[in-house]
Amino acid sequence: MSELKVPIRPAVRALPRYAPGKSAEGAVKLSSNEMPLPPSATVTEAMRRALEAVNRYPDLTAVALRGAIAVRHGVDPDQVCIGTGSSALLVAALGAVCEPGDRVVYPWRSFESYPIAIPASHGVGVPVPLDSEGRHDVPGLIEAAAQGARVLILCSPNNPTGPALGFDAIERVVGAVDPSTLVLVDEAYIDFATDPAVATAIPLIAEHANVLVMRTFSKAHGLAGARIGYAIGHPGLIGAIQAVSVPFGVSTAAQAGALASLEDEAGVRAAVAEVVAERERVVSALRAFGWEVSDTQANFFFLPGAGGPFVAACADEGLLVRPFPEGVRVSIGDREANDRLLGVARDFIA
Repeated sequence: MSELKVPIRPAVRALPRYAPGKSAEGAVKLSSNEMPLPPSATVTEAMRRALEAVNRYPDLTAVALRGAIAVRHGVDPDQVCIGTGSSALLVAALGAVCEPGDRVVYPWRSFESYPIAIPASHGVGVPVPLDSEGRHDVPGLIEAAAQGARVLILCSPNNPTGPALGFDAIERVVGAVDPSTLVLVDEAYIDFATDPAVATAIPLIAEHANVLVMRTFSKAHGLAGARIGYAIGHPGLIGAIQAVSVPFGVSTAAQAGALASLEDEAGVRAAVAEVVAERERVVSALRAFGWEVSDTQANFFFLPGAGGPFVAACADEGLLVRPFPEGVRVSIGDREANDRLLGVARDFIA
C-alpha cells in the first residue's frame, strides 16, 4: 500500500481509541454493560415491519419518537433531538458549542468517550479525579468550571464506577456555574437507579437553559445494537445539535423500535427490576466474600483494585469482564452467568 500523504490533524492523531468490550466465541460477555434481556417481541416486530420500508430514507428529525419522548418527560418536542446513541449526541453537542481551545471539564475516570470526543470537537479536556469512593468530586468540578469552562460534563450514574449524583447535588452544580457554561448530564444508566435521592435533571432545564440531558435506548431498553439515543434541552441548543448531526443518521428500524419500547413501559420496567434484583444479589454476595465493591446505581458494578489476575480467572471460566487501571467493571448478566461470576470471585479471594 502506498504511503499516506494526507496530513492528519495532530489532535486526532493523539486521540485515545475507544476500546469496546472484548468478545470471544462461547464466552459470556460481561464487559459492555449490555442488557442481558432482549427487547420484547412487540419491539422487535415493530422493527421488522419498519424494514419493509428500508428503501426510503428515515424521518430526518424522528417526529413521532420526539413527540413520545416529549410526552414522557413533560417537555416540548422542539426540546428533544434524536441521535445514534448518546455518544453521537455528545460529539454533536460539543461540536455545537466549542471553539478551538475551549475548556471542557469532566469527571475521571468516567465514560471513555469523553476524552475522545472533547479534542475531536476542538475542546481541551480538564479531567477532575473521582473521590476515593468512585464518586464525582462536586466541589472540584465546580472549582474547575469556575476557572473558565465552555462545558461541564456530569455522568450519573458514573461509568465505570457506578455511583450516582443526587438531584440536589446536580442542582447545586448548575446553580454554581456560569450560565454560559453548558452543563451536560449523561443519564445513560439512570433507569437502574433505586436511591430515592437520584432523579433526572430534566426538570432543571425549565429554569436553566444551559442544562442538557442525554439519555439512551441502549441500556434499559435493550436496543444497544440499534444505536439510538436522545437529548433534551433548550430549543436553541437542541436546534444547534440537530444542525451538526449527521442527516438521516437514525434508521427507520431504530426509530420504530425505540417508539415501541416507550409504549412497552411495563415490559421495560420489569426487565430493569430483574437486573436491579440481580445487581443487589451479586453485590451483597461479593461483599460477604470480602470484596470491596463500589456503591452502584447502574447495571454494572466496580471492583476497585482488581486487576489482570482476576480478569484472567474470569476468562478461564468463559466470562469476559472489563479491566481499567483502577479496577474491574462487571456488567450484570443473566442469573446463570452471575452465579458463575460469583463462583470465580469466591474462589479467587479465598
